[in-house]
Amino acid sequence: MSSRRNFLQKITASAIALQIPDFVLGAQEEVIPQEPYEGPVLRVAIMGLGSYGNRVAGAMQASQKAKLVGAISGTPSKLKDWQSKYGIPEKNCYNYENFDALKNNPDIDAVYIITPNALHKDQAIRVANAGKHVICEKPMSINAKDGQAMIDACKKNNVKLLVGYRMHFEPKTLEIIRMRKNGELGKVLFFQGLCGFIIGDPTQWRLKKELAGGGAMMDIGIYAINGARYMIGEEPIWVTAQETKTNPEKFKPGVDETIQFQLGFPSGAVASCLSTYSLNNLDRFFLNGDKGFAEMLPSTGYGPIKARTNKGELDYPHVTHQTVQMDEMAGIILEGKKPIVPVDGEEGLKDLKIIDAIFLAAKTGKKVPLKL
Repeated sequence: MSSRRNFLQKITASAIALQIPDFVLGAQEEVIPQEPYEGPVLRVAIMGLGSYGNRVAGAMQASQKAKLVGAISGTPSKLKDWQSKYGIPEKNCYNYENFDALKNNPDIDAVYIITPNALHKDQAIRVANAGKHVICEKPMSINAKDGQAMIDACKKNNVKLLVGYRMHFEPKTLEIIRMRKNGELGKVLFFQGLCGFIIGDPTQWRLKKELAGGGAMMDIGIYAINGARYMIGEEPIWVTAQETKTNPEKFKPGVDETIQFQLGFPSGAVASCLSTYSLNNLDRFFLNGDKGFAEMLPSTGYGPIKARTNKGELDYPHVTHQTVQMDEMAGIILEGKKPIVPVDGEEGLKDLKIIDAIFLAAKTGKKVPLKL
């Protein structure tokens, strides 16, 4: 009994020692004790210190393989705040005019770009030209042409280009992918992806075409596009789409409010998806095969993700997605690890090609062929 008590005391002490701050973990998140890590660490600067930049920064405090060491912003007060909040030295802080000087800073390995979509291409190319690895929030850019330019620049400079697909490392998502690969769901026939919420402030950058490159599709619809691909396990060969706009004052020309779209796959499987800024409570994936099914609800939020299959509920501890993402991306960059679902520039480019085709299909009313 005493040995069991000592064992439990040690486990509890370990959990307390590794306790993650409240700003990183929600009330339902689970702390998983880990062995001390002594391998290489990816030293990251975050570009764009808005709400999601702060979320990533907070989550990185619990990362073992990635460390926040730099910040890039056009707002001096934000840089000062991050210096004190995260212990970032002033020499590792830059603005949008001078960050090309990263090439002379050996203390930064990679830059995570978390700025409005239309800025990604030029910023990524500048980071690559400075010899630093690029991590870019999704969508990678606003169209496939710009995405290809980013890939080319990173290849030219021999640096990695990764895209912030955090769901590619989420355990329940990966379990469903494993089940599908192993044939446990049988022949995959159908996927449904519902992604949407009612967007607020009409003056925000996400509703400005020149910054966002679109509307709901760029922000939330990309989850359904990407989800259809990794859940079905194929690349689509055609797309059809229909756009609905009920508030043209809020959703200006080129800024989509709601788009329904359908994807066809080589095996005959189809996907039916919805992307919207005008409906709440839409965060659901459903995958149907002739031997089983998988449902995720919520499917792509910050968590916890909930999932069930025809065999029952999937139960895995929830760890902050961005913490896991940054550790896994560090492994990809520093150790050459191969993720189960890719997160490289080519993966991001495929989604951009599909988005381009969806916009074209919605505009013309025609079925648009795809070749990824």
